[in-house]
Amino acid sequence: MTMERVAIVGIGLHAFGRTPGRSGLEQGVFAAREALKDANLQWRDVGVAFGGSRESGNASSAAEQLGLTGLPFINVYTGCATGGSAMFLAANAVRAGVARYAMALGFDKHERGAFAPDPARNGVPEWIAETGLMVTTQFFSLKLQRYMHEFGISEDSLVRVAEKAFRNGALTPTAWRRNPISYDEIANSVMVSDPLRKYMFCSPSEGGAAIILTSEAEARRMAITPVFLDASVVCTRRYGTFEVYNTCAPAQSAPTVTQDAARKAFDAAGIGAEDIDVLQLQDSEVGAEIMHMAENGFCEHGEQEQLICAGETRIDGKLPINTDGGCLANGEPIGASGLRQVHEVCLQLRGHAGARQVPGNPKTGYTQVYGAPGLAGVNILSI
Repeated sequence: MTMERVAIVGIGLHAFGRTPGRSGLEQGVFAAREALKDANLQWRDVGVAFGGSRESGNASSAAEQLGLTGLPFINVYTGCATGGSAMFLAANAVRAGVARYAMALGFDKHERGAFAPDPARNGVPEWIAETGLMVTTQFFSLKLQRYMHEFGISEDSLVRVAEKAFRNGALTPTAWRRNPISYDEIANSVMVSDPLRKYMFCSPSEGGAAIILTSEAEARRMAITPVFLDASVVCTRRYGTFEVYNTCAPAQSAPTVTQDAARKAFDAAGIGAEDIDVLQLQDSEVGAEIMHMAENGFCEHGEQEQLICAGETRIDGKLPINTDGGCLANGEPIGASGLRQVHEVCLQLRGHAGARQVPGNPKTGYTQVYGAPGLAGVNILSI
């Protein structure tokens, strides 16, 4: 089904990383105000909002600081896919005529250390946690071992993905990790969960992001040059696919949740992977970026090694991925992470990305976020 185009008219971001003295909620409010300023709107103009946070309370609490206007503000939480879910809901609210302007908002402020989710809240047996597979560092390392074996991916590619992330993060004023890390330092860093080393994971962090959407007709009336949201899709996993928190890998696998979401998004937008100029892919760790390259349709399984080695995924390559450093350089405040992706693609399509600007005036962008227990959100944007 072809989706009516929705326009993004406002974007806002609070710097990711660690911000002592400012709560996660306050970081979300900051991002919301930045988005309103970008769109030249007031909070009272927003007719509906959707937002999420894992650690920083209900996103709807932002209305206490933004203004008690009586709007419907719906709390959303779908793990690391929260931002993608908020975008999906806000876009469809605009399409349905619920409001002239809708906001998607996400923020979080996580403690240091790995996430420790409760198996009971995620519908999986207690033994999953007891064996360590609720800790995503261990799950993703096992999944990546299998993938590397099946498709001939070497450790060299893992190191190069991390090196690229920190190089791009150094060009991003709002990123957490602003120092490049050399190939050798990454390759010789301590092993955490084989084959993943110290610098190959993202870390729980802090930050906020907000996006304001409206109809194409309203954007034209505003006399601005918007970024259009040509597709916004969220999918849950189906039986037979190996996703986070699964108890086993099936003998015969179904398409992954990311493959399903990507296919539906491309169908809705009426374009193919070959038409995308700039990408943001979920990179909870380096293997996720590599696997998602193929799952989203940008190459065949096993082709990633050649593309990465040739520099095609760099900012000046044919397939620039995670131009702001992705989750590796920014960390992951769960509520905000997916909306940070959209913010970055909007900057790229506007030509406002500064030192990390993709050359050649990119016209189309793509974001993909992946969350537990097996959800994926995909957005396709254009100007």
